[in-house]
Amino acid sequence: MPSDIVIPVSNPAEAAAGQTGLWRVFKPVIDKSKCVKCWVCALYCMEDVIDEGPDGYPVVDYEFCKGCGICANECPTKAIDMVPEVRE
Repeated sequence: MPSDIVIPVSNPAEAAAGQTGLWRVFKPVIDKSKCVKCWVCALYCMEDVIDEGPDGYPVVDYEFCKGCGICANECPTKAIDMVPEVRE
């Protein structure tokens, strides 16, 4: 790559700077009856917002989830559905 080309790169956001806000259209919902706890969803989550819940199943931190759907697409058992975001 030529040395005179500048590629802008930003650092990952932390704390409130990385919060999703009100623009997400879909959010992932995990169906525990289909989940086999393989953690593929967490592996592919670019925002690292899937963690282990108290019952051992994955849970999504919706404050930071962008709703991209990669977790649902990669889930081998199709335990994650992308549902419309509902605001009250």
